[in-house]
Amino acid sequence: MNGSRTVVVKIGSSSLTTGDGAIDEDAIAKLAAEVARVRGEGNHVVVVTSGAIAAGWRTLAEDAPRPSDPATLQAVAAVGQHQLMRVWSDNFTTLGLIAGQVLLAPLDFVHRSQYLHARQTLGRLLDLGIVPVVNENDAVADEEIRFGDNDRLAALVAHLVGADLLVLLTDTLGLLTGDPRVTAEASLIEEVVEIDHELELIAGGPGSQSGSGGMASKLAAAKIATWSGVEAVIADASRPGVLTSVIAGSAGVGTRFRPRERRLPARKLWIAFAIGASGTVVVDEGARRALVERGTSLLPAGVVSARGNFGPEDAVEIIGPDGSVFAKGLVRHPSAQIRSWAGRQTSELPENLSHEVVHRDDLVVLG
Repeated sequence: MNGSRTVVVKIGSSSLTTGDGAIDEDAIAKLAAEVARVRGEGNHVVVVTSGAIAAGWRTLAEDAPRPSDPATLQAVAAVGQHQLMRVWSDNFTTLGLIAGQVLLAPLDFVHRSQYLHARQTLGRLLDLGIVPVVNENDAVADEEIRFGDNDRLAALVAHLVGADLLVLLTDTLGLLTGDPRVTAEASLIEEVVEIDHELELIAGGPGSQSGSGGMASKLAAAKIATWSGVEAVIADASRPGVLTSVIAGSAGVGTRFRPRERRLPARKLWIAFAIGASGTVVVDEGARRALVERGTSLLPAGVVSARGNFGPEDAVEIIGPDGSVFAKGLVRHPSAQIRSWAGRQTSELPENLSHEVVHRDDLVVLG
């Protein structure tokens, strides 16, 4: 791994806060120093940080249980975000670096104009020698349209800036063969060539109380990254020199995910990972094979049923006869029309309307 690289490094709430919910300034100082070292070697670095809600809630109600209602969480994030950013900024200033705050929302990745603006801003910050410090815009995020965790945000940012490497720092060694809280035999999985269902089962669900993610979300983020041609590593934030070791490709430092040779274009990456599904379309086996093996558009003849209430350009999951989701796409027609057209041949449909349920340019096979 020689030469200048662009690295996106994400650190989660579990690694940035103390046991009582306060911002762990030592942890931020450690990572800031590592970022400075990597920058000194000629690399570009983008930091994606969690911790705004944890910081804000400690300020507002230190001893009370953390709230769960969206309005309160957004207010808490508004209080905590500037506190979190101050710690990052102070540490980078001490190291002779300038930090630039960037708050992003999912729509910044969905709408092309906003995507291009975000890419231009981040690129210019890097060109100016500034360290972008990115977080989700929690204070104004729409609860129905949000990332849900900063792991996915970091993966999308890695695609946005054309990164070579995504580093997801957490409070474990990496992806293990089992839950270390349950089995003492759990060992580190050092390299993953392809993320499959078995690995997703190993990852399980959310882990810490302070964060919204867990190993499952980190594995999902690694999948987004590798599908966009970016190498990903899940590693222990507390390990001395972890960022330098990951970039150097040192053995035994976290779990390394190799990028796919065939990269998913930006538009299809948005469809697959940045847009929530508004419903599902069930197809027969012939349609499933045509979509997976031949890359065709989905036509009404192959549709069995449609579930949910969605409109044109909404995202839907596509389910095969076995009940599993194998694709995702943007529909051309509302759910009621798709239900009425289900199973019908093209010759039976109105001539003045587009016949595709999902055009192949708007469809992503997830398997």
